[in-house]
Amino acid sequence: MLDTRAHIALTEHYAAHNYHPLPVVLSHGEGAWVTDVEGRRYLDCLAGYSALNFGHGHPRLLARAHAQLDRLTLTSRAFLNDQLGPFAEALARLTGHEMVLPMNTGAEAVETAIKVSRKWGYRVKGVPEDTASIVVMEGNFHGRTTTIVSFSDDKVARDEYGPYTPGFRTVRYGDADALRAAVDDTTVAVLLEPIQGEGGVLIPPDGYLRDVRSVCDEAGALMVADEVQSGLGRTGRTFACEHEDVQPDVYVLGKALGGGLYPVSAIAADHAVLDVITPGSHGSTFGGNPLAAAIGHEVVQMLEEGEFQSRATRSGVLLADGLRPLVGHGLDAVRIRGLWAGLDVSPGGPSGRELCERLLERGILAKDTHGSTIRLAPPLVVTDDEVRMLVDAVTDVLA
Repeated sequence: MLDTRAHIALTEHYAAHNYHPLPVVLSHGEGAWVTDVEGRRYLDCLAGYSALNFGHGHPRLLARAHAQLDRLTLTSRAFLNDQLGPFAEALARLTGHEMVLPMNTGAEAVETAIKVSRKWGYRVKGVPEDTASIVVMEGNFHGRTTTIVSFSDDKVARDEYGPYTPGFRTVRYGDADALRAAVDDTTVAVLLEPIQGEGGVLIPPDGYLRDVRSVCDEAGALMVADEVQSGLGRTGRTFACEHEDVQPDVYVLGKALGGGLYPVSAIAADHAVLDVITPGSHGSTFGGNPLAAAIGHEVVQMLEEGEFQSRATRSGVLLADGLRPLVGHGLDAVRIRGLWAGLDVSPGGPSGRELCERLLERGILAKDTHGSTIRLAPPLVVTDDEVRMLVDAVTDVLA
């Protein structure tokens, strides 16, 4: 049996270095906890960037997956399967839209939303061919495909991948006036995260999402909400847009939609938008496969019960009460929405990476972003005692 050092050496030698992980090698997970190859346990406070909202190995999701594994896992979309229709109906109902287009990863779902927005712009809005523009936000993170990094301002994700895809305009996140000035007759969509996760759990000013909705209505453009990280219970609502009672024209979903078991993503919209997709104009070998649809359907049914949204709200209050007093004592700012927190580390002290390494020593898994911010997103099944354990650990490493 390989130990931690041997696993790290093997991975470093044979796997491309597109990540810089903490020095821990995990082998088991249950609920909010994971165990490494040497038997040490850790509270998982990253939860797969919200892919594990329901924790590791949730019994309902495992049971649904096991049952489907014994029946049928993949068919080409050249044929129908008995899981896709019920899943699509349930997800459409959950989003308040009329139909969905399933894919696999969050980045694929974003690419799908971009393609749909452009085609809608040409077919429905009447924008001249090859002139469609999409307004995006500074500090965005929507994935790392070539088109997506074309409108990223993250140098690490973007540099040396040109030539870049045109057709995007970037405005300051949270600035409704800048957005209004950027749209014109060629604008087919405004693409944004209701809360910028990779940016450090950045929450826009109150009323901003309603302003975006108004700007899109005035401009005759689609409001496209990337809720890959913020959606499906993480913020205490099913979708982060619900905090301002806003319904986007297109929801982009992923991560938690697969329950931490399988890559499942989708976009949801009404017929007026998604009917521009015709046979052969978009597709995926694995998108909407029976196993994915079965797991995704169970996820939707769990969310319809409301338990996980309530858990995120209640645990988030406890987390906020514990972390906000640390502002001025090692932290410059704490941003929390539901069970999702961004902690800005004070200058002059340890870096975000160093603090995450200290948390690792105390049995807490967390991840820094942009060097000076720590993101916390425990599974929504975390207990009150585990939240207190997290708060105590953060307090200790800052002392």
